[in-house]
Amino acid sequence: MPLRIHWSAPLLILLLSSSLSSSTLPAWAPGHSSTVYSAAGLIGALLLVASLLAHEAAHAVTARRAGIKVEDVTVWGLGGVTRMGRAKTPLVHLAVSAIGPLTSLALGGLALAGGFATQHVLHWAVPSAVLLWTGWANLLLGAFNLLPAAPLDGGRILQAALWWRRGDREQAQRIAGRTGQVVGALVAVAGWFELTHGASSGLWLVLVGVFVSLSALAEVRRATLETALRGVLVAQVMSSPVVTGADWLTVDHLLDEFATKGHHSAIPVLDFNGHPSGIVELRRLSAVPPARRADLRARDVAAPLTRCVLASPEDTLVDVLERPGVTVPLRILVLDGAQLVGIVTGHDIARIARQRLPGPHAARARAIG
Repeated sequence: MPLRIHWSAPLLILLLSSSLSSSTLPAWAPGHSSTVYSAAGLIGALLLVASLLAHEAAHAVTARRAGIKVEDVTVWGLGGVTRMGRAKTPLVHLAVSAIGPLTSLALGGLALAGGFATQHVLHWAVPSAVLLWTGWANLLLGAFNLLPAAPLDGGRILQAALWWRRGDREQAQRIAGRTGQVVGALVAVAGWFELTHGASSGLWLVLVGVFVSLSALAEVRRATLETALRGVLVAQVMSSPVVTGADWLTVDHLLDEFATKGHHSAIPVLDFNGHPSGIVELRRLSAVPPARRADLRARDVAAPLTRCVLASPEDTLVDVLERPGVTVPLRILVLDGAQLVGIVTGHDIARIARQRLPGPHAARARAIG
């Protein structure tokens, strides 16, 4: 399970340790040197980041045990994100969603217990303050994640309950997403209110609120799209025949071919046997220095087949789009055995969405495609 550290994660550690060492710890455990507070503040910040990792690891482990593919775990300035496939049943969805906040609440309780024990038994003021702060931060993290607002875990729990009750996953996702938009807006407004009254912590609430609102909007749009695509096979959507290139051609030769093959931003490349070996983007070809274009082959700059999204004509489009590796811009290579028989792009998705969801819903689906 790959762990990714976003560039904003060290910034989070820096901000947390600075706040702890300059204000929280001196107020909770007065009478110590700035060096002690700085070291303790850094430890407290690292403990909270470790708690975030534990929260996300709980999601990942539970998902894997349920047979859901986990892509990676990312820690960033506003928390953590686990990219994974989707649950097949409401019960599995509930279990994967609830385990994260439960882990945070459990860690919070343990940290608080350790803090009180350290304070009253060992009489270590600074370690006690660090543990107590970590405990309260985890309790707050767990409680906040239980808000019924997708993409927060509470929104996922709400979605699981509605899915179980109504039997419609996409409808449940739309409702949870709408709730997330409202909650995110309220959090952002609360943060702005704090900022205007001199509380710098309001900035964090504004950022979280905006993130929740935008992510919730994406949830609603995705649910709308999946409703439109329900039951659609890849074969019904794919473009065929596919414009391809040879992977043994040099970069300069393939750039010339791009110029004669219309407005394509990427084309699949084939090996000597006519089997697809990857997909190459025009921007990557253009980024090759002119002096090297006659030496590098297309396969040297192409994304290999192992990194491409593959499907068969009989797969349902929704199942393919649920795979963790699907990214924007969307390009799905359709294989019949080892032969490339089609490709699905965002344009193809938008076309079928317009046919199946006329009016404003088609516009939303087109934005996703």
